[in-house]
Parts: sequence; C-alpha cells; structure tokens
Amino acid sequence: MTTTNEKRQEYRALFKNNVKKRLLVDKIVHIIIFAFVIIAIIPLGSILVEVFKNGITAISYEFLTATPGSIGSGEGGIGPAIQGTLIIIGLASLIGVPIGVMSGIFLSEYGDNRLARNVRFFNDVFMEFPSIVLGIFAFLVIVLILGHFSVWAGAFALALIMFPIVARTTEESLKMVPVTYREAGTALGLKKWVITFRIVISAAKGGMITGILLAVSRIGGETAPLIMTILGSSQFFSSMDVPMDALPLRIWRLSLLPYESSQLQGWGAALVLIFVIIGINLAVRYYFGNGNGMIRKLIKQGGLVKK
Repeated sequence: MTTTNEKRQEYRALFKNNVKKRLLVDKIVHIIIFAFVIIAIIPLGSILVEVFKNGITAISYEFLTATPGSIGSGEGGIGPAIQGTLIIIGLASLIGVPIGVMSGIFLSEYGDNRLARNVRFFNDVFMEFPSIVLGIFAFLVIVLILGHFSVWAGAFALALIMFPIVARTTEESLKMVPVTYREAGTALGLKKWVITFRIVISAAKGGMITGILLAVSRIGGETAPLIMTILGSSQFFSSMDVPMDALPLRIWRLSLLPYESSQLQGWGAALVLIFVIIGINLAVRYYFGNGNGMIRKLIKQGGLVKK
C-alpha cells in the first residue's frame, strides 16, 4: 500500500514538472513568434510613417484634382494620375479576375487530368515572371501593332500579372471547402456545376476575395508595365486609344526630378496611392461582407433544391 502511494506521488510530481516545462516552452514559443511579428511589422510601419510624414504636407484640394504644373514649379496636382489609376485597375480587373477565377475553378473542381496539370504548371511559371517582361510582351503585341500607346495595352499588361494570382488563390480557397459540402449537394441530386457555383464558391468566397484584393494591390503599384504601355500624360482621360497617367508613373517621374517641390509632390502621390489601395480593399470587403452568407440565404429560400 505504501509503495502504491509513493508511486502515485512520484507520478504526480513528474506530471507537475512536465506541465511546468510545457507551459514554459509554450510561453517561450509565443514570445519568439511575437518578436518575429514585430520584426516583420517594423519595416512596413517605418515605410508608412515615412511616407505619411513626408507626403501629408503636399495634400490639398488642388493637389488631388488639378493637372500637373510646369516642372519644378511646385504647382498643379495629380488629378489625372488618380483618375488613370482607378481606370487601369478597373479595366485590368475586368479582364484578369474572370479569367483567374474560372481557371481556379477548373483547377480545383475539374483538375485531375493532364490538361489541368499543364495549366497549373504554366500558371505558376507565369506568376513568377518579372512585370517588365509582361510589359514588353504587351508592348510587342498591342502597342507596336496599333502603332501607339493606349489604355488597352496597360490593362492587358496588368491583367497578365493579375490572373495567375487570382487563379492560384481561387484554387486553394476552393480546395479548403470541406468535401461534405459537395457530398450534400450530390445527395440532393444537384449537378456538379450547380454544386460548384452555388455551394462551393459561396463557402470559399472570403478566400477568393482576399486573393483578388492581393492581385489588385499588386498591380496598383506596378510601374514598369505602364511605362511600356500607357506611357503617361499630363491630361485627364479622354480616350482608350491614347496615353494616360497613373499614380505609379507620376511617382516615378517626380522622383527623377531634382527639385524639392517635385520630391514633395512625389511623396504626396505615394501617400495617395496607399490610401487608394486601402480604400479599394475596404470597399470590396464591406460590399461582399460575410463570405458564408449566401449559403444560409440559399438554404433559407430553398434555392439549392430548385434545379
């Protein structure tokens, strides 16, 4: 009996020591993770602080709405660049998002074949291409053929950057949807395309939107493809077949000038670009809201069993 009690006490002591060690290790790991998060945030935070500190003094109504003034005068603004950025992002999204989403759906839901493997391979390779290469490609196939720079060429170049990102994130988001969702749709007698578009996509909508926003953020700051395609302009948008300005182009041009006023305007344009990208992200997330809301709505209305 005494031996049994001693063993119990020994086991309890070992258990307490083991728990203390695990709690200590857990705290150490949490501290290490938190430290690395801080290390990752510091560069981003310092960039944002620097841009805000240098760019906020340039912000004014005239700066946001006027056309650029003469070089080195410090007059004028970036109105055409803001307008051009919104136009080029919108057009590139209209081209790149549908292609990327449909490619991702194909790779996830119908991708167990040689064609899908080849598409996935080339999509991954395409995603790693330098943006300047895609800009040169758009220059060769559109600008040289048409004989002039155009908004279409810029949108095409940015769409080439955009759709591989959207395709990859769409594929991964759809793969994360539990297979039971698909099995439930099959049990209801639904066709595969109905299950995919009404159930699976609705469940994966949050991840897909995140991927689209990542792609928008990526193309929003691209400069090299725009140099090769839309060239830049000091006037507001007038036609799809003429050069157009954009914030990355305006920032690049202002940064090359040796005048202090131009440098200040460049910082201001960079700050505006950050706010534009953040604004697009917030607006899209607010509009679409909860990614799973459509499932509950369809079930409530009986929409899943109508077809």
